[in-house]
Amino acid sequence: MSTSPTIGFIGAGNMASAIIGGMLDSGFRAASIWASAPDDEHLQTIRRKFGVSVTTDNRYCAQQADVVILAVKPQIMADVCRDIAPVVQNTRPLMVSIAAGLTSTTLDEWLGGGLPLVRVMPNTPSLVGKGAAGLYANNAVSDEQKETVESIFNSIGKALWLDDEEQLHAVTALSGSGPAYFFLMLEALEAAATEAGIEAATARELAIQTMAGAAEMAARSEHDPAQLKRNVMSPGGTTEQAILTFEDGGMRALGEKAYKAARARSQEMAQELAEANR
Repeated sequence: MSTSPTIGFIGAGNMASAIIGGMLDSGFRAASIWASAPDDEHLQTIRRKFGVSVTTDNRYCAQQADVVILAVKPQIMADVCRDIAPVVQNTRPLMVSIAAGLTSTTLDEWLGGGLPLVRVMPNTPSLVGKGAAGLYANNAVSDEQKETVESIFNSIGKALWLDDEEQLHAVTALSGSGPAYFFLMLEALEAAATEAGIEAATARELAIQTMAGAAEMAARSEHDPAQLKRNVMSPGGTTEQAILTFEDGGMRALGEKAYKAARARSQEMAQELAEANR
């Protein structure tokens, strides 16, 4: 791979746009980025916003790239991969998929086989540069290619490598679905504070800032979450009463149950997608 690889995005939706924006902010050159999608009007908006090259021809986009990022919905991935397979079999780029549920083996088969391929599980906070992504590479991916992928996804948050592809289901249940878990907590706290008499907008702003501050403290602290929790609690105080209520209500067990349900559904979806496109 060249020292300044050309990146081609097959699919130019919200996640692709977020990645492109993060890459440009991190020093990637617009001249080295391509994007393809069926809607030319949308592509022209992308071109004007980012200064990247665009095309409605997926094969042409793939042909330009050292790294091809597959950013289309899982349901159409088989058709997209089979369409560009003749091109990528000739040019041998690094393939990167951000589609949930589709295994590297399935993707490689659709692409004609034998290609270096990385699967990425990003999450929606990537849209605001605060993403968390799990990465898995097949055996054909070089260390240099891994560094390139890592730099791309670090540009929109934090990217961490996994040794076992099966762990991507666990990542899906943690960081992929995880933002909704915290939104539920925000929703509950806002409702409770509003019922107590705080104006709704004020309650929401206080809850959001509290969650953001707690996350920043956890990121910076040398202590684990259990110790950080204890640091906030005083014996017989308000926080202790709230935490005891959570514990008595089975919050830990419910959290584990919810996590396992999300992971199981991720595994089921992978099987369903593979069987639907055989």
